[in-house]
Amino acid sequence: MSTIILTQSSGAILGPISKLLGWIMNWIYLLLKNFGIENIGLTIIILTILIYMCMLPLTVKQQKFSKLQQKMQPEIKAIQDKYKGKKDQQSQMAMNEETQAVYSKYGVSPVGSCLQLLIQFPVFLALYNVINNVPAYVSEVKNVFSGLVDGIIATEGYQDTMTSFVSELKIARLKADFFDSDISVVKNFIVDAVYKMSSNGWDKLASLFPNLSDEIHSTQQHMNHMNYFLGLNISDSPFSIISSSLKNHSYFMIFLALLVPIISYASQMINVKLMPQGDASSDDSAMAKQMKTLNYTMPLFSLVLCFTVPVGLGIYWIFSSLTRCIQQFFVNKHIQNLDLDAVIAKNVEKRKKKLEKMGINENQIRNAGRMRTKSNVLSSDMSNEERDAIIDKVYEDRVNAHPNSLAAKANLVKDFNERNSR
Repeated sequence: MSTIILTQSSGAILGPISKLLGWIMNWIYLLLKNFGIENIGLTIIILTILIYMCMLPLTVKQQKFSKLQQKMQPEIKAIQDKYKGKKDQQSQMAMNEETQAVYSKYGVSPVGSCLQLLIQFPVFLALYNVINNVPAYVSEVKNVFSGLVDGIIATEGYQDTMTSFVSELKIARLKADFFDSDISVVKNFIVDAVYKMSSNGWDKLASLFPNLSDEIHSTQQHMNHMNYFLGLNISDSPFSIISSSLKNHSYFMIFLALLVPIISYASQMINVKLMPQGDASSDDSAMAKQMKTLNYTMPLFSLVLCFTVPVGLGIYWIFSSLTRCIQQFFVNKHIQNLDLDAVIAKNVEKRKKKLEKMGINENQIRNAGRMRTKSNVLSSDMSNEERDAIIDKVYEDRVNAHPNSLAAKANLVKDFNERNSR
């Protein structure tokens, strides 16, 4: 089946998020239009800043966790040194239990930063998807093509003509079947092709459909009004702008096109510099070095990629990086002035209340860990007294388990099985 780039994302996760962000982008565009401004580039900038501002609380929470990790690191490292070289299951279990005790002491979870990343990552992917497929989400933009699309479909043999048009212009990321039986699908393909083609595609389109020259010209004028931002067509890639400008000796346009990937790279590097750096002297230095390498490689990768993608995506990358830089500057100031002891006390209290609602306390968590691994705890080099004491303790914890706890439920299952096995 052919890929319909124009169609909104239908993924179970990205689909709803993309639709929500698309609705916000459409609302921003209509709001600007009321003030006489019809510009997709400005709409992208406002949407990007708005989304990153909404994600700021998660960013602050993630940075707090990173700060606490730095404070916990000496204790974690001491535990790792204590069990260094011990690969047996009992030692590993004991190390994990002591490590968990440190996290409990600070009131955080070992996967504390993962939740923030799991929330942010699909949002940013969906935002990228919306910006890369503007007509699919901004109805006003799609409507601009209505007259032209109807004229193309009314032209005899348009299927072959559009197929050769897409092939000759090598329109990126577009796999279109203009012979599809669903006319709405075909219309989407045509909008996709016209929106994603470079500026020189208009002349080619006019030569293929001479009877639509007036409609093509009016559509082009309208799109130029919406698409140009600081002198650049956001549908063109910097590479195509540079190529055409070299032929026309338009050196200022070459300069503007070069600014997009360069500013994108520079803004991302500034963001990397502002991010908190891990302690390279810890045992996790290998991971820290990998993250550092990745932090410096990704901006370089985007520098190269930015030459080939539409300027609109470059604008998104630039303003997302600039927004993160400003946020990170103030977040760093906030984190530096944090009273970590107060944060830890608050975290511990919140964790305690959460566990109490579940009918669990810290001792039960530790005992449950021992119960799950009692066969390993009762090792052969223990005395009978030690073994009996552990067994008695486990039995006591089970008998006195909280009515709503997992241990109590396990007791019910155990009693049921015993009654039915008699």
